[in-house]
Amino acid sequence: MESPAAEAYRRHTTDPHQEEGVSVTHSDAEFDPASLRPSLYIDGQWQGSGDGGTRDIIDPSDGNVVAVVDEATPDDALRAVATARSAFDDGPWRTVTVGERSDLLNRIADLLQRDKAKLAHIETLDTGKTFGESEIDIDDVTSVFRFYADLAVVQADRLIDVYRPEILSRVVHEPIGVCVMIAPWNYPLLQISWKIAPALAAGCTMVLKPSEVTPLSTIAFTKLVEEAGVPAGVVNLLQGSGAVLGDALTRNRDVDFISFTGGLATGRHILAAAAENVTKVAVELGGKNPHIVFADAVADEQSFADSVDNVLTGVFLHSGQVCSAGTRLIIEESVADRFVAAVAERAKSIVMGPGMDPASETGPLVSQAQREKIEAFVAGGIEEGATLVIGGTKPDNPELDGGSYFLPTIFDHCNRSMNIVQEETFGPILTVERFDTEAEALLLGNDTNYGLAAGVRTSDAARGERMVRGLRHGTVWLNDFGVYTAAAEWGGFKQSGNGRELGPSGMSEYQEAKHIWHNTSPAAAGWFGTR
Repeated sequence: MESPAAEAYRRHTTDPHQEEGVSVTHSDAEFDPASLRPSLYIDGQWQGSGDGGTRDIIDPSDGNVVAVVDEATPDDALRAVATARSAFDDGPWRTVTVGERSDLLNRIADLLQRDKAKLAHIETLDTGKTFGESEIDIDDVTSVFRFYADLAVVQADRLIDVYRPEILSRVVHEPIGVCVMIAPWNYPLLQISWKIAPALAAGCTMVLKPSEVTPLSTIAFTKLVEEAGVPAGVVNLLQGSGAVLGDALTRNRDVDFISFTGGLATGRHILAAAAENVTKVAVELGGKNPHIVFADAVADEQSFADSVDNVLTGVFLHSGQVCSAGTRLIIEESVADRFVAAVAERAKSIVMGPGMDPASETGPLVSQAQREKIEAFVAGGIEEGATLVIGGTKPDNPELDGGSYFLPTIFDHCNRSMNIVQEETFGPILTVERFDTEAEALLLGNDTNYGLAAGVRTSDAARGERMVRGLRHGTVWLNDFGVYTAAAEWGGFKQSGNGRELGPSGMSEYQEAKHIWHNTSPAAAGWFGTR
């Protein structure tokens, strides 16, 4: 039986493109870390770093080295971009039929399901999340490839009637070109799949750079891409830190589009670097997401329990390392004390442990460095005067001493002047703010520099519609939280970024619209007279 956290997270998979009847077990999940080297993939060849550099990859559950990967140099990055440029300009990929590209995406989806157990195991060792979460991530990745396989073959040119029978006017969509894709460490394979699938469907070539902290599943996935038959040079893979590889990728004139998911500071740097060449950029920079609960949503015991469960899952899944986590509980004053106490009681019971342990409901933070950041946020919250309800420290279980664990933490009586309310903590920290009126709830929900996602819980349908229309966030859940579908756009307002992933707009990011005006009966313009 899966853990409650995994069961809740499985709701992500209610997608028409999702696989059915595919299950795996831990015994299916073994893999050989040595199979991930060499780790760079350039022009259809697996190779090591130009200077022989490597990086140890750490299992955050115990601090042990689980793999060693090759780490690229700036020259390696320049070669990867040049390869992608040549493959786009001179290769066949952008001119193959959409049907062929669709078939390729479906082959990749088939291979993802074939190797689901191994990929889930790798993702768990890399990120610390539970095996159940990682397994569901692979299903979600599969659904993204299925969706764009379907979308590729139905997207059509647009005919425009200009009221002249001799003119054939149409808008066509062509691949944008060479794409650099930079993914975060919390959902390594899922987040980069949101970029790769539409780019392949559109006919682009690309250079992938996963986070240097969690590159393993992307390496394994690239092997599947190769097996599926992607032509050499279309997909290229680098490992390494942004500080080393960044300029070679983002200041490069041969790059047509950059897609980045990660932190605000890095996003700003990429936008500034890309501006030199007026390179198109789409960035998803996280969020500080409100989960607004009205008293009428918890009027009976069942709705109260359900709301507690959804708030709990919305913030503490994957130890809070989720860009759309509901880290701000905004609760109506009349029910706040009882509700916060119930969430705290449930949070105390969350079972922490290694991701490969079936009993674990949540795993560690991704690294010791991330735990130190969370500790600093907690210290700051206490200093600012927030009330620490539970948590605020690492667990006292000696069996977890080697890992980067941190207890679910709740701060009550918070306000917008506090850093823990303003900043994206990216850890298991829930802050609680209170309101008396609907207008105040909406004001608090929008009182953030971010605008990625928000949730509203109310039994009043009219109030719910007013709230979801008034909230300035890219995704708003009404009486739900955290679910998504590959068919709907994902992205944020304000400092959560620009551009969209998923849905039809997610593919449009990788395309240029071209207007073709065809005069079938050419004649002189006759504007200027003749002598």
